[in-house]
Amino acid sequence: MKLLVTGGLGFIGSNFIRQMLEKHPDYNIVNLDKITYAGNPDNLKDVENHKNYVFVRGDICNGELVAHLLKTHGLDTIINFAAESHVDRSILEPDAFIKTDILGTFNLLESARKFDIKKFIQISTDEVYGSIESGSCTENSNYDPSSPYSASKSGAELLVKSYFKTYKMPVNITRSSNNFGPYQHPEKLIPLFVTNLLEGKKVPIYGSGKNVRDLIYVLDNCEAIDTILHKGIAGETYNIAGRNEISNLEVTNTILSELGKDASWIEFVNDRPGHDFRYAMDDSKIRKLGWQPMFGFEQAMRETINWYKKNEAWWKKVRSGEFSDYHKRQYGK
Repeated sequence: MKLLVTGGLGFIGSNFIRQMLEKHPDYNIVNLDKITYAGNPDNLKDVENHKNYVFVRGDICNGELVAHLLKTHGLDTIINFAAESHVDRSILEPDAFIKTDILGTFNLLESARKFDIKKFIQISTDEVYGSIESGSCTENSNYDPSSPYSASKSGAELLVKSYFKTYKMPVNITRSSNNFGPYQHPEKLIPLFVTNLLEGKKVPIYGSGKNVRDLIYVLDNCEAIDTILHKGIAGETYNIAGRNEISNLEVTNTILSELGKDASWIEFVNDRPGHDFRYAMDDSKIRKLGWQPMFGFEQAMRETINWYKKNEAWWKKVRSGEFSDYHKRQYGK
């Protein structure tokens, strides 16, 4: 199999590429990444010289480049991780989200259509469903996005679905719950809180901290995507859940406990606009394909915290750049 993985220097994409190279040594991977603030070459430093791996810096909105890569490398599969993905940034700067998440996806679909790609997987999010008070969303639940980010991901999904219905393109969509784990940018809640505490800083919790998310370890999500790549039925969407519903305050207390800190390290800040209260998904569909998470929440959280402890140079380099300025704008510090 010859894969074009877009956004492969990001958090989930880099973990996926590393896992695929280990699990499928005969597969070839071309990684197309624009290298925005969230695309970090250090994320795949350990595989940059792998014989089956090629990195290309470029934008998924560049149709000529995408077509060139598909043709030159004889690629037969596209997995689209490339996206602007941070909700707070989408509130401040929504235009970049519309361009990358919608127009970029459209460009990839057009290239896939022209080159008769065998499989197109769109990586999406549970946030397209919006907030629900009770129960769980199925793949047939309505879209109800609350932010420019989730709206842009919803729009991208609709394009992907249209290419299946109109052109019979063999597509799949994955909607995962909140990922956490190694190489996650420290603007996200878990790595932000861990790195803040490691630097002796307090952790900012929006509102009351009672907002609920379902958390999944990134390696479990990568395994689910691999399962869909090989077993997914064309045209189908698959929820990928960790079945770990937990409030932001509970997550924070878990991190505090692991690092030997108490509640005095918490600083409650004003809630963000359009902050969804709860996400939850029914993932029975993908489990029928034989997938289930391998990591329990507590184990995964310990491994994540230990990774940030051991990789201080990585996250300090990230925090010293654009993230630092953004952090000041977001929290006024």
